[in-house]
Amino acid sequence: MASATRDPSNGEGVEFIHEDDGSITAKDIETGVASFGDTKAEALRMLAEAIELHEGGGEPVTDEDLEEWGLEDTEPGDEELPDFMK
Repeated sequence: MASATRDPSNGEGVEFIHEDDGSITAKDIETGVASFGDTKAEALRMLAEAIELHEGGGEPVTDEDLEEWGLEDTEPGDEELPDFMK
């Protein structure tokens, strides 16, 4: 069973969830954005990137990106996963 540690006193900070598979999820308490890694440091790095994207940072996905990832012809609800997700 996963376990979590956090200080919810002011609604800010990061909650660490130790998953059953050994990975660690880091969740920003204020936004609810979460990411994971093999260590707390990696989870925090990934969380920082996820928060940046959540707040509008990063580059938008282009049609060329979708084609490269094999997603150009997919629709919501398609049963088969693209190769990179298998």
